[in-house]
Amino acid sequence: MLRGFYTAANGMIAQQRQQEAFANNISNTNTPGYKADQTTLRAFPEMLLHQMSGKKLPVQNKPNVPFQQPIGSLNTGVYVQEMIPNFEQGDVQETGISTDLALTQRDLPDETGALFFTVQNESGDVRYTRNGNFTVDGAGFLVTNEGYYVLDENGEPIETNDMDFTVTSDGLLQTADGATALGIAYSTDANTMVKEGNNVYTGDVEAVPAEAIYSVKQGFLERSNVDALQAMTQMMESYRLFETNQRVLKAYDQSMEKAVSEIGRLV
Repeated sequence: MLRGFYTAANGMIAQQRQQEAFANNISNTNTPGYKADQTTLRAFPEMLLHQMSGKKLPVQNKPNVPFQQPIGSLNTGVYVQEMIPNFEQGDVQETGISTDLALTQRDLPDETGALFFTVQNESGDVRYTRNGNFTVDGAGFLVTNEGYYVLDENGEPIETNDMDFTVTSDGLLQTADGATALGIAYSTDANTMVKEGNNVYTGDVEAVPAEAIYSVKQGFLERSNVDALQAMTQMMESYRLFETNQRVLKAYDQSMEKAVSEIGRLV
């Protein structure tokens, strides 16, 4: 019976983590470039139970071995194995602001591939993002809303001096002083990218393959790919499953209480 406690508790923990993921997705419905988290549930390995009896099986030329009577398998619940962002292309919305950039992927060589803008955080570490909601800081550098520098293809911060610049569809940023290519990175398997705070990722990337078909759209933003209605429905389903496991746990608790207080009582 104690195993039943753990099975129900594991189910509650798994559903709680799913609800947290769904709630985070819903709260980022309007975050540009946000990719919805997808949870993956896995079952703990089943255990095959046997009854150990006093009987022994005769084995030729060997000592008798204990006989085990199979009882059946026992499930021990589920757990959230991982959370993987869904890197499907989000809708593109026109803003008319020159510092807003959107990456649109039309045809990539890898089914799980994805493109990213390259940025540098306050610690000097390189990170990757799909959020093209950029601005120009007081020093004339193109930065994210968090102040991360937007990098060029050589890994250097891009200096525009003002918002008077143009970006071609292939990612060439042109100002009055010259032109520089945006640092666009490519991941062959976006599922391996690790999400950090502020809508940025870390992971192994490479240069964009020549066969990749994509474009950079100035004055546009890629919207979040969260389906708010679907996320709310999933959250409600997860809550119902949480309640079900809670009722099972309560039933086990009542059975244990009865076993302790009533079954062993002398009358």
